[in-house]
Amino acid sequence: MANAVEKPKDSFRPSMLLYDTRYRSLTIQIVVFALFVAAAAWLIDNTVRNLSALGKDFDFGFLGVRAGYDIAQHLIPYTQNSTHAQAMLVGLLNTLLIAVMGCALATVIGVIVGVLRLSSNWLVARLMTVYVEMFRNVPVLLWILLFYTVFSEASPTPAAFRGEDGQSMLLGLFAVTNRYTAIPDVAVERGFGTLDLGLFSLNLTFAAIVVVLAASFYVRHRLKARARAVQESTGRRPSTWWKSLLIVVLPIALLLWVLGTHLLVPSLSGFNFTGGINVPNSFMALWLALSFYTGAFIAEIVRAGILAVSRGQSEAAFALGLRPRRTMSLVILPQALRVIVPPLISQFLNLTKNSSLAIAVGYLDLRGTLGGITLNQTGRELECVLLMMLIYLAISLIISGGMNVYNSRIRLKER
Repeated sequence: MANAVEKPKDSFRPSMLLYDTRYRSLTIQIVVFALFVAAAAWLIDNTVRNLSALGKDFDFGFLGVRAGYDIAQHLIPYTQNSTHAQAMLVGLLNTLLIAVMGCALATVIGVIVGVLRLSSNWLVARLMTVYVEMFRNVPVLLWILLFYTVFSEASPTPAAFRGEDGQSMLLGLFAVTNRYTAIPDVAVERGFGTLDLGLFSLNLTFAAIVVVLAASFYVRHRLKARARAVQESTGRRPSTWWKSLLIVVLPIALLLWVLGTHLLVPSLSGFNFTGGINVPNSFMALWLALSFYTGAFIAEIVRAGILAVSRGQSEAAFALGLRPRRTMSLVILPQALRVIVPPLISQFLNLTKNSSLAIAVGYLDLRGTLGGITLNQTGRELECVLLMMLIYLAISLIISGGMNVYNSRIRLKER
């Protein structure tokens, strides 16, 4: 049998980089990358030359300089003698506080409104539609200014709560005034003190509470995982609700009892409320405006997610005897989450970035401290803006990464 003659392989030629599909995509990527590097090098060189012409350099040493300005709301110790780095950290924590509280409240509002928009009650459904269309079609900055105006102009002064004929506190615990909202404070008689970490101090009492809560929820998660395993193997699910309740409530209740935790209700003393926490109206206006604005978008996402679930799912639940409320919580919403979570991530990111509008009502967040007063005092525009960009990018990536992990855990598992 004659030996088969092997076809000689084509030798490489430079023209193959353009005309051969095996190399063309790689060639385009290399060219685009080279152009990007060249553009970045030109931009950096041009920036350095312009800074040199103005007698400036690229230096972050200003972060160690005394800040010299006050910040009304700070979650860590801060004075005028603190550095710009500490002021930046205070602003960052204020941004994270408004972002976390805003995302939580916006989610609650969005879920409730989204479900009620599908209500069979004509009036309730139309009222929810009016709320959604009104809030999402007006710029969020206008809502922030409107909420701030309501708090500062339509609310009574602290002195109006004086005497028996004065204004009464809401539930005997809260007082909304034209300067701040007085809320109860949580105090402990036997705390664990603080740990000085240089740039900031760590409250060991708060850390202990966080650790106990985290451990409780982890044990609860393991308990539910074990119950699911038993159900899959035997077909019967053991009762876990009372065990879950004890695991979550009992440890934190014991810790709070050991610490001697109690509420400090605000009371009028002189011209101001004391004994509680006076939350600035700028924070309240920003928090509520961002929450109601973003909640309108989340409501539409929730409504779309519910409508994406087949009607046969609810009909099957009704056939089994489940009531509408139980059907929504046990059948519809768990399946709708797979549709809701991806666009929900974008709304959380939007709320976090929209918090930079806080400067409009005088709330000093990261934009107000690092990108506002610090930038104006030091004249380090490029450094401050780059730091802000990197911090907002890091926050956005963390939120997106965390939500993507959650989304991967609830999505349908293909076999």
